[in-house]
Amino acid sequence: MIATLPWSEIDTVLLDMDGTLLDLHFDNHFWLDLLPRRYAELHGISPAMAELELAPLFNAHQGQLNWYCLDFWTRELNLPIREMKREIADLIALRPAAEDFLAALRQAGKRVVLITNAHRDSLSLKLERVELAPWFDRLISSHDYGYPKEHEQFWFALQSDLAFDPASALFIDDSLPVLRSARTFGVAHLLAIREPDSRRGPKDTEEFFAVDDYLDLIRSLQGLEG
Repeated sequence: MIATLPWSEIDTVLLDMDGTLLDLHFDNHFWLDLLPRRYAELHGISPAMAELELAPLFNAHQGQLNWYCLDFWTRELNLPIREMKREIADLIALRPAAEDFLAALRQAGKRVVLITNAHRDSLSLKLERVELAPWFDRLISSHDYGYPKEHEQFWFALQSDLAFDPASALFIDDSLPVLRSARTFGVAHLLAIREPDSRRGPKDTEEFFAVDDYLDLIRSLQGLEG
């Protein structure tokens, strides 16, 4: 269960994309399965050896803007990252009731903004497959600001851009480091995602209340309207 949200005090809803609105299975399959296999084929090594070689590189860049940058990984790994993502684009899918939640937010008159660490090319691919754009007032990639959501400078840039009040904002994300960054900045209402990848089961969201089912949020929001 999630905490009861004071919807009357919330005017801006900030939403992550991958793992929050979209099933994280696409991204996990790409990074943990397809990419190591292609790297192994390129270098004539076993998939297990590929994973060993890639792990330090992944660890060195995780949480930084390069981690989310298709241009960086294309150069670093000498692999056609964009084309590889398109190969498995049929795995891109909304999480259950996510679109209904977006519709309920619009019906309630909330300002709804997508904030994602995804590279603009990744965002474009996903918007081709899932019609998300019409539900949002803005679609923002952290690459627009030059800082990932894990970094405090992202939040200063976002506030300057949107002129939003953190005290009256709700932010939903599947990344605990990102939620902690938002909390440090002062975003008052924070929710994690219990099961971002439908194939991997629920995860521990530690100190954060979590969304188990968007239908619960829809009911609470519609209760306010009633």
